[in-house]
Amino acid sequence: MRIALLGTRGIPANYGGFETFAEELSFRLAQRGHTVTVYCRTNNSTTNATLYRGVRRVLLPTISQKYFDTLAHTAFSTAHLLAHRVDVALYCNGANAILTAIPRLLGIPTALNVDGLERKRRKWNALAKGWYLLSERLSTWFPNRVVTDAEVVERYYRERYRKQTTFIAYGADMRREESTDALDALGLKPGEYFLYVSRLEPENNADLVVDAFEKAGVEQKLVMVGDAPYADAFIDRLKQSHDPRIVFPGAIYGKGYRELQSHCLAYIHATEVGGTHPALIEAMGRGAVTLYLEVPESVEAAAEAGLSYRDRTELTALIEQVAVMPEDERLRWSEQASQRTRKQYDWDVIVGRYEDLFNEMS
Repeated sequence: MRIALLGTRGIPANYGGFETFAEELSFRLAQRGHTVTVYCRTNNSTTNATLYRGVRRVLLPTISQKYFDTLAHTAFSTAHLLAHRVDVALYCNGANAILTAIPRLLGIPTALNVDGLERKRRKWNALAKGWYLLSERLSTWFPNRVVTDAEVVERYYRERYRKQTTFIAYGADMRREESTDALDALGLKPGEYFLYVSRLEPENNADLVVDAFEKAGVEQKLVMVGDAPYADAFIDRLKQSHDPRIVFPGAIYGKGYRELQSHCLAYIHATEVGGTHPALIEAMGRGAVTLYLEVPESVEAAAEAGLSYRDRTELTALIEQVAVMPEDERLRWSEQASQRTRKQYDWDVIVGRYEDLFNEMS
């Protein structure tokens, strides 16, 4: 089949969950013999290559502004798509719902992966939140199919809009890395640091993690991996921490990211908005002891394979608990996490479900 992915920043992934999703799904579809195109943004691209991991890259401009970046680029991508037709188009991000109507009306089947409830993100102003709320409704009308990657979100659309969506879980790359190049560069030792990975935006609660760690009486370090293009003030406040145990290396992708997850003492997840978060299930898949904020989407992903907390005080207590956890208990949590991920989030199964969906639509 000829398949196009629109609505992300593109591949190689160097931003967030949707970009990781686009890369992992597209190259696996290409491996199965499909012709796959991923639309990429000029303001987020690290290469001008037209082919990456067997996937065609179409590099198009955008408006580099917080509130218009996604919609502008998806509009340009849709115009290009109409002149270069495919068998099926997969749009990402619920904000793009209105743009799925155009290719559908012109005979290109469209699916929309809405992710989580984006209007709940604290970074958006009232107008942006209103657009996301409107887009939720539009997503029930305009695309041929709506995809949700968490049962919590699937239930939301069913109960609020009486819309039956197609639930396809996120996939997890579970490869462990034995090398330690990223650790060496940061002065870290295996098993002697806690790890947090996310875009450094308010609803991902990096400040909660920093505050909780500052109060924890532990010797290990905390590595805060991440960045964000429109959150400079928030990031500056985070980095005002004078705790020498806390390291801010910026965003790290690829092998370095896998190395950090493979060798951490524990992984801390604090995101409160979204569907299934790739960093969470990938850390679990690599066997990290996992501490996660008790919100429905993360409870669904980690369940009893991780240790949950509800506030800063509980997180501080968990950090101190894990720091002195006996090795046999740590290994038990590690195995539970990896087993759950292998069972729920295997990429080969996920890609097969997308293939089935695309075949049904075309």
